[in-house]
Formats: sequence, structure tokens, C-alpha cells
Amino acid sequence: MGTLVLAAVVLISVQAWQTRGVPGGQAPDFMLTFVQPDGTSKNSTLSDWRALHPGQPVALHFWADWCPICRTEEHSITRLTQDWPVLTVAMQSGPADNVLRVLQKRQLPWNAAVDERGTVLNSYGFKGVPAFVVIDAKGELRASTMGYTSELGMRLRLWWASHW
Repeated sequence: MGTLVLAAVVLISVQAWQTRGVPGGQAPDFMLTFVQPDGTSKNSTLSDWRALHPGQPVALHFWADWCPICRTEEHSITRLTQDWPVLTVAMQSGPADNVLRVLQKRQLPWNAAVDERGTVLNSYGFKGVPAFVVIDAKGELRASTMGYTSELGMRLRLWWASHW
């Protein structure tokens, strides 16, 4: 039992250190090119996308096409999008047409915002990918993780934000 408690303390401490730069309060808004699963793209904002999901928490999943850990989360994110609003943010993965090719090649039915230079990732205080953040129905940042996050962990964070 002592070993389990120690392991939990270590994991929580590492996660707290990795997300120490994530701001509190209102989620930073941004305008980026959004690539849709049907292959279309448009410029939009986070607040416009959130308005499509009134009264619900939403998640942002930051990823990169070159990130091996992000690849291990792909199926979890795909399943999560079937039950919760998730906007993925392709960080430093090239322009919109490149992100679209990656999504199509990997058969990922995601909405993806294209963050070519990583500025949105930085505005959320993350130093790397993958990263996952939950925004509650009021637009407040509620939970964030960096590094691999299990599907159950993502679901629990969204559930928690829906009952906050």
C-alpha cells in the first residue's frame, strides 16, 4: 500500500511540474485555420467553436504529426470525440493542407486547428505535446495534462468539469 501511495504522489508531482505554466481562469481565445473531417478548412476562433457546444465542457488536445506519444493517443482521442466535444490542435505540423493529409492518411475524423508555430500551445503554458486541457461550460480552464493521458483520465476530467 505504501508503494502505491508513493507512486501516486510521484505521478501527481510530475504532472503538476509539467503543467506549472498553464494559466488559471478563462481559457485563452485564439484564431486559427480549422480543418474539418470533410476536408474543408476555414478561419475561426476557439470561442466560435465553443459556441457550437453550449453548456458543455470541451477539450483541447494538442498534438503534432511527428510526435510518437501523440500517435499512441490517436485511438483514444477518436473514441473521446464520439462522446465529448474535442478540438485537436496540430502544433508545428505544417500548413492546413499538410495537417489534412495526415488526418486523412491516419483516418482520424477530427476537427483540427492548425498551430503552425506553436503559439497557441505556448499561450496555454505547455512546453511540449501531447497536451490535454478541459475548458468548462463557462470558459474556465479546469484540468490539464502534458504527456501521455489515458482515455479514462481524459473522460474523468471532462466528467468532472461537467459537474463542477
